[in-house]
Amino acid sequence: MSPLVILFIGMAIVVGGVLALRLHAFLALLLGAVVVAGLTSTDQIVAARVAASSVAVVELRPDSEWLVRPGKGRALIAGTNFLIVDGKLTTDKVTLLVQGPDGERPALMRVHVHGAAPAIDPTRTAIIHETVRSAALKDGASSVGDRVASGLGKTATSIGIIIALAAIIGECLMRSGAADRIVWSIRRLLGDQRAPQGFVFSGFVLGIPVFFDTVFYLLLPLAKALRQRTGKHWVLYVLCTVAGATMAHSLVPPTPGPLMVATELGVSIGLMMIGGTIVGLVAATAGYAYAVWADRRWDVPPPDDQVEVVPTTDTDLSVLPPLWLALAPIVLPIALIGWAAVFDLLPDDLAKTWWGDQLLFWGGQLLFWGDKNIALGVSAVIALATFWWFRRLPLKELSAATQTALSSAGVIILITAAGGAFGLVLQQTGIAEVLTTMMPASKAALLPIAFLLTTTIRIAQGSATVAMITAVGIVAPLVAAGDLGYHPLYVALAIGSGSKPIPWMNDSGFWIIGKMSGFSEIQTLRTASAMMSLMGVVGLIVTMLGAWILPLV
Repeated sequence: MSPLVILFIGMAIVVGGVLALRLHAFLALLLGAVVVAGLTSTDQIVAARVAASSVAVVELRPDSEWLVRPGKGRALIAGTNFLIVDGKLTTDKVTLLVQGPDGERPALMRVHVHGAAPAIDPTRTAIIHETVRSAALKDGASSVGDRVASGLGKTATSIGIIIALAAIIGECLMRSGAADRIVWSIRRLLGDQRAPQGFVFSGFVLGIPVFFDTVFYLLLPLAKALRQRTGKHWVLYVLCTVAGATMAHSLVPPTPGPLMVATELGVSIGLMMIGGTIVGLVAATAGYAYAVWADRRWDVPPPDDQVEVVPTTDTDLSVLPPLWLALAPIVLPIALIGWAAVFDLLPDDLAKTWWGDQLLFWGGQLLFWGDKNIALGVSAVIALATFWWFRRLPLKELSAATQTALSSAGVIILITAAGGAFGLVLQQTGIAEVLTTMMPASKAALLPIAFLLTTTIRIAQGSATVAMITAVGIVAPLVAAGDLGYHPLYVALAIGSGSKPIPWMNDSGFWIIGKMSGFSEIQTLRTASAMMSLMGVVGLIVTMLGAWILPLV
């Protein structure tokens, strides 16, 4: 069956299940994943894995030397490799010796074919290592249940601990008074009228080293506390929290998506950070404008907010934690995770100087604490200790607060993991390759093409990062050919902007925003989804204007 048909069936089941049959999101996503997995043939599963993992042969050279193009997820491994012709796995194999990067084109690798080199057409041929080939065949032989469970488990492994710990941190920030302290400090600095702008900027800064989901979890209690103070503007506060964080997530390294795109296109990390910051802040400003409009149009109360809260001005600030302690559970993981990301970017030759050697040594000692799960764990301990110390509660009540946090986190983990399973089985249909063939390859329109390609893949499988990684693999050969008329930076920014439209039910972020904010599926679509789509389009417009006014070539 065509991957497009399978995609439409899966989308109909998820959307129809949630909106028409009123199924719980977890059940709708799980049902959609099972149906998609059942409709996908073994050949499609193997072909999708092979296409995602194969290494293209670029050029044949004398003396049995080949030039090949490895990439993200396409590891070049010495030893026995099988040939792929026209996208189909063959039984023909070669033994390769990796010789290193090509002198003129460092992105390409030189390999030597041991023994007699077969006669091949490099425009139609790729290679795949025997271990990866075996894994692809194993995927094809897996049952529907195993593949759905695998996708669910991988997603839960990635986000489960983070969501649980962040939920504990958020609950403690609210109950200990730490959120109140931060909110009152923001009010003193900006005033209530400018607090939404503060959320946009804070979310953007926090979204650079930390995943969007974690940033949203950390900032949402602050938005809720401010809502309790003002008694209004819940939609505005939520959308402003989303606006900054989501643009940084797709445009500014060291988050995985933009880091990968910049690397593949040969754009320096520093230039990508500057360009991503400019485009991201302009797009986030457009998101803020939409948030103001949406807040005036729709009045949605926060979850469990049955009674309108009357703002108070007589809070005794002396009973609240000091600002430095209130901020510690938020700032500490950002600093630790951010340092771990920066440390990976430090050049090895830094050790040639004394100060560089010391930086690498002492910085390396912090890498353990820079793991996202460890950093959030330390912050959760600080948040729990702050809650206990300033409220002087018995440990039984502390345990009850933790139970409340984990109860809400458990549902979100299940929904998010089911969305991951749905996205994985969609990828196994080969939908990315089908969508690629539908896109033209004109360099004159490469920026909007890269944007639309990324958007299409994002809509199909849900993950912004996966969409960016997939799209850059398709666009990179066009950029490598040169003669664009503008710097590859703009292609990277177009891909990042294209990962914003249109978040829906197969996106884990969609469910996190909706469930944590108390928005229904329809409300999430017309608020957060619409805003992110608008920001993506604005990002593309700014990128195209930059390529025209300041091509940097």
